Amino acid sequence: MAKIVIIGAGGHVFPLRLAADILSFPALQNSTLTLMDIDAGRLQVTADHVQTLISHHVLPTQLQVTTDRRAALEGADYVIVTFQVGGLEAYKLDVEIPRRYGLDQTVGDTLGPGGVMRFLRSAPAYREIAHDMLDLCPDALLLNYANPMAMSCWYLSRLGVRTVGLCHSVQGTTHMLAQQLGIPHNELTYQSAGINHQAWLLELRHRNEDVYPRLRELMRERFLNTARSGVATLAEDRGDHSQLHYNPSVYEGGQEAVRSSVMEHFGYFHTESSHHASEYLPYFRKTAEMTRAFIPERWDYYQICCRYLGDDQHTLMNELMGELKPSIEYGAVILNACETNTPAVIYGNVPNTGLISNLPQGCSVEVPCLVDAGGVQPTSVGALPPQLAALNRSNVSVQELAVEAALSGNVEHVYHAVALDPLSSALLTLQQLHEMTTELLLAQAEWLPPLRGMPGGVSEPEPAALVRG
Repeated sequence: MAKIVIIGAGGHVFPLRLAADILSFPALQNSTLTLMDIDAGRLQVTADHVQTLISHHVLPTQLQVTTDRRAALEGADYVIVTFQVGGLEAYKLDVEIPRRYGLDQTVGDTLGPGGVMRFLRSAPAYREIAHDMLDLCPDALLLNYANPMAMSCWYLSRLGVRTVGLCHSVQGTTHMLAQQLGIPHNELTYQSAGINHQAWLLELRHRNEDVYPRLRELMRERFLNTARSGVATLAEDRGDHSQLHYNPSVYEGGQEAVRSSVMEHFGYFHTESSHHASEYLPYFRKTAEMTRAFIPERWDYYQICCRYLGDDQHTLMNELMGELKPSIEYGAVILNACETNTPAVIYGNVPNTGLISNLPQGCSVEVPCLVDAGGVQPTSVGALPPQLAALNRSNVSVQELAVEAALSGNVEHVYHAVALDPLSSALLTLQQLHEMTTELLLAQAEWLPPLRGMPGGVSEPEPAALVRG
């Protein structure tokens, strides 16, 4: 009987979704499912819902609930991480401080100043988890769902933990493209490789037909002509984003000028939505007018998170009280494959041990992985088309310096990481980047790992407590 641990189980909706995925596989229903969070109140909300599902569906699952991380990890076989250190309080600083300097991040959790700071806040928690796992469950597999994915997985691997990072960008993108092409998703075959949120669909076929020519023509007609004309449908952005609403079509293929433009110029479609992808490149957010031309309807993830703060999970629970069936997430698929030796193919974020030959050794790459009783086994892709590897390396350089800052404790590498970010460096001078980074470091000092040379004479902070958001 496997012991499956979810750390950060008090988060809104997603931990419940992961737990329901686990319960939907018959081979996992006899497991011990341990939910851990430092917020006992929010943890109990998730625990009550999970217990309701177990009872309603008459499952033999043993549910454990604890705020003690070491107790949760004792004897674990699988550890699922989904948390955000600093919660919304810190996230607000990630997006609002850069915005004052003219750098607008629509999400700010993967690269740039927001991604770097989110990773640094998480580093102490990751280090503590890694220490406990190596002591209490050294053979356990860690499944990381927390952003920034690439930095976090790179760091965890350097700490010696067997880690795979999981995202739903590949699944979401291929479903969206199948819909755009009018092809059933189960008839679309593809191969993807690169880095998280910037992996490339190297092959895209339907019944042995290469559908890339059709996709290029279709996306050019649907999305690029409007962007090129500079037509925008949103009124002038005056900086108040508090009343913005979430439109699913924005994320699910409703506006794809950014990715279509990247495909037009670099040859391939990649796996993160246009609003998010625009943060990782220097081409699309130089001015408010340009941003609106490429992304007519704003998608502000911080504001969405604020609105979800009071979500009581009842909507999801109503769905789960019917038939239990897994979502598109890979987590439970991996557990089932490991436990039953039923082969599965997933896209995972793993250390680059020559898997992509023209990306740096050791960085975190997203590649196809075979999963069975032998665990997660990444496949070698070889060399990416050189222009794609070059775009990836512009992001990997930022990730590398942020990880080095956490490992070495050298605060200068934080400045280096932000200064090398493609979008930040396209908009701000080195002096502005330095001032912005200093302001971020001072505002978030309470959550950061010990860093030598912190600005303003701030004392080196103690490792941060775990807070999910």
